Amino acid sequence: MRVKGGNKTAKRKKILKFTSGFFGSKHRLYRTGNEAMIKALAFSYRGRKERKRDFRKLWITRINAACHMNDISYSKFINGLKKANITLNRKMLSEIAIADPKAFTKIVDSAKKALAK
Repeated sequence: MRVKGGNKTAKRKKILKFTSGFFGSKHRLYRTGNEAMIKALAFSYRGRKERKRDFRKLWITRINAACHMNDISYSKFINGLKKANITLNRKMLSEIAIADPKAFTKIVDSAKKALAK
């Protein structure tokens, strides 16, 4: 009984379709395309994790800048929010700091009061 190879063209077409926009031989040849696809999928997985970190860094930087305009450090501000039982996440705090500085000043004042107690 002989061993049959099966239909490989479907797998190859799937990989070459995935790599259709890649540079050079990566979108023409199966082997280099397959390597590029594996690497691209790994990088995209890692990138989704990194994007969360990057956005958190951005929000913290924005909050820190707004805090320094109100004469308080970022760490004291966050501590004051916890003591004042204000549960706003960093994304919302940075949006408030950009869109409505007066409202952010009120939040900072309530954090300062909580720290003073």
